Amino acid sequence: MSKISKFFKGGGSAASKGRGGPSPQEALARLRETEEMLSKKQEYLETRIERELAVARQHGTRNKRAALQALKRKKRYEKQLNQIDGTLSTIEFQREALENSHTNTEVLKNMGYAAQAMKKVHENMDLNKIDDLMQDITEQQDVAQEISDAISNRATFGDEFDEDELMAELEELEQEELNKGMRDVTLPSVPSTSLPSRPASTRKRAEDEDEMKKLAAWAS
Repeated sequence: MSKISKFFKGGGSAASKGRGGPSPQEALARLRETEEMLSKKQEYLETRIERELAVARQHGTRNKRAALQALKRKKRYEKQLNQIDGTLSTIEFQREALENSHTNTEVLKNMGYAAQAMKKVHENMDLNKIDDLMQDITEQQDVAQEISDAISNRATFGDEFDEDELMAELEELEQEELNKGMRDVTLPSVPSTSLPSRPASTRKRAEDEDEMKKLAAWAS
């Protein structure tokens, strides 16, 4: 038996009732009723305080005795109101603590049920069989991957050709196309008229330059 099961053994609302104690739900309901009753008492006292304060203002200095009596009643109501505030704080704290305890108890109880269910499920499991199953799954996944790779690869039937021979043949075809293009080019015809001769001054200048070159060569 698990520790959680031992913790809850003999527990529950029925056992609590058997021992004469209230269940958490009953206690929470009682606390909420008490809070509601005290809240209504607060509203009543606040109304009475406002009323007595109005009476004291009404009488003022004209009827000091009545004004003082009203202020005394107001003080008593304020004292009761303060006491109720403290009581409500204590009840609220107790209610929150009880709610948290009840919640924790239910959480632990459900966790205990879940632990027992998991234990029952695992009783029918063999770790060796699980390891074998996972190994089979891994092997089948590998086989499926190999099949997918084989199907997705491009078929290469009849593609065993020499790349160098193919490139050489391609270059020959390109050269043939280039030669054919050159043959189709039409060159411009030679003009029939003779080109104009250089002016005499230009010829004289050229002759002088030649003479100067010859003299420079002889001097050197």
